[in-house]
Amino acid sequence: MNQLLDASAKGVYTIAATPFTDAGDIDWPSVDSLVEFYLQCGVQGLTILGMMGEAQKLSDQESAEITRYFLRRVNGRVPVIVGVSSPGTSNLVALSKIAMDAGACGVMVAPLTGLKTETHIVAYFTDVIAALGEKTPVVYQDYPQSTQAHIAAESFLKIVDAHPSVVMFKHEDCPGLKKLTQIRKACDGTRRRYISILVGNGGLYVPQELARGADGIMTGFACPEMLVSVSALFAAGRRDEAEDLFDVYLPLVRYEQQPGFGLAVRKEILRRRGAIASAAVRAPGPKLDAPDTAELDRLLSRLEARLKESANAHRLAVA
Repeated sequence: MNQLLDASAKGVYTIAATPFTDAGDIDWPSVDSLVEFYLQCGVQGLTILGMMGEAQKLSDQESAEITRYFLRRVNGRVPVIVGVSSPGTSNLVALSKIAMDAGACGVMVAPLTGLKTETHIVAYFTDVIAALGEKTPVVYQDYPQSTQAHIAAESFLKIVDAHPSVVMFKHEDCPGLKKLTQIRKACDGTRRRYISILVGNGGLYVPQELARGADGIMTGFACPEMLVSVSALFAAGRRDEAEDLFDVYLPLVRYEQQPGFGLAVRKEILRRRGAIASAAVRAPGPKLDAPDTAELDRLLSRLEARLKESANAHRLAVA
């Protein structure tokens, strides 16, 4: 029986890319290599079919197939959350059942795109959770930049109070640090039940978010080992070391987070690192041209040089 997601979840739950061949088909062997890559990077969990996983470009059948395949490959080594957001509640529930039956620990749901008021968002989650059943752990994905569905902390807390199955808040509002603080203080295990908070936005604001009480990171940055180390250093109280390491990677984090283009960069880095065979983004989607490739070459070269400098400085300090 799969271990269910709960409010104790912390660390790095990488948003997995969906590998495609150059022809646009799902690349199953690259799913295998990608899973092993993420696990070798030390992640605490995986999230599949997120927005950066091109879930919206998959058919219902493909979504079901890739969910089952990912979960078989992971084979219980880390918990797996499955993104199930859909315009149709019946499709959302069907994929959720497939995911939970296959061994997922929970599902991630974003508000329906374009919900006009916070009252509508609260009502939507009431309907969705009633359809899912209260035994399915739910991650609330707060990404209004994409969904255009904005919710204040006070309204989200109504969902927390009404639905014990909502165990995690995926924080991606921007600017949203004040909202994170409000939710962390409200859901502190004393005033009301604790919920896990994992942060996204490509990792752009990780140090500030962890300092404000986030439990971990859920994003698809192509160097997840950095996020694992930063999260662990913060947890150990070594904030300066965590921020120093993050700062080394920040130019690449920023470059990879370009709206509408960053996924192509992310996939190219994963390809270069041997995680996937092709950097293809399923059509319609961006492709890197020669200037893009030259920029990425320079960013990666400078990253490698700075990492060597940091390692050398550390060795000298220890000596």
